[in-house]
Amino acid sequence: MPERDFAMAQASPLPAQAASPPARRAPRAARSTAPEHRVTGQPGFVLHSYPYKETSLIVDVFTRDHGRVALIAKGAKRPHSKLRGVLQTFQPLSLGWSGKSEVRTLTGAEWVGGMPPLEKAALLCGFYLNELLFKMLARDDAHAALFDHYVATLNQLAHQEPAPIVLRKFERALLKETGVGGDFTVCATTRAPVLASATYVVEPEQGVRLATPSDTAPRITGKTLLDMEQENYADATTQTQSKFLMRFLLAHHLGGTPLNTRQILIDLMQL
Repeated sequence: MPERDFAMAQASPLPAQAASPPARRAPRAARSTAPEHRVTGQPGFVLHSYPYKETSLIVDVFTRDHGRVALIAKGAKRPHSKLRGVLQTFQPLSLGWSGKSEVRTLTGAEWVGGMPPLEKAALLCGFYLNELLFKMLARDDAHAALFDHYVATLNQLAHQEPAPIVLRKFERALLKETGVGGDFTVCATTRAPVLASATYVVEPEQGVRLATPSDTAPRITGKTLLDMEQENYADATTQTQSKFLMRFLLAHHLGGTPLNTRQILIDLMQL
């Protein structure tokens, strides 16, 4: 998928997407001899969508038991399609699909409700969460705990809890759930406990170690690392240092792929 501003691509409701750039063909998946996969009543959220042929969409969804899944929503752009008002971001859905290829066919989508809408700055934060999941998660890799954390994070943003703290907690949970988060309470080189008074760096592939004068990675106090492990962001220094640390770690694990929504948030909110 070509690079585009993820937030702006998602900000419009489905009717507006019909006026987006020319429709594209879905990725051609290799033929499979596996049995057809049928799923019903699966909790999920729309992460991203783009046009497919004349009247349909490719919808990338994040589901509780199947992870990130790509679905063809046939006829979703037709004027009277029931899907037009359902396949919206940040709304809990009950989804069904079938197929055995990489891109499957949406067979049902119902709005579940029960979640307040995101508005203003919280809406941008929601697009940031979706872009992180879209770029960090492999397809068909289930992360039930991360799904639950995503739901909790959307609720916290909707209730105007402090965005920097909410986002740091989610970023940390994402890295842990994908197996690259590491343990912030133990020095990786010495196996000694992290000391609140010492200064460290976090190597993306190795973990925490004591800082040296030549380090270019963010220098982090042991207190910040211990606070992050306990999800305690009350201290102003912890908030500042954790922001730069997570930015550094995410950049590494994304392989240099830019996060378009993060830059918007940095510009608007200094997140």
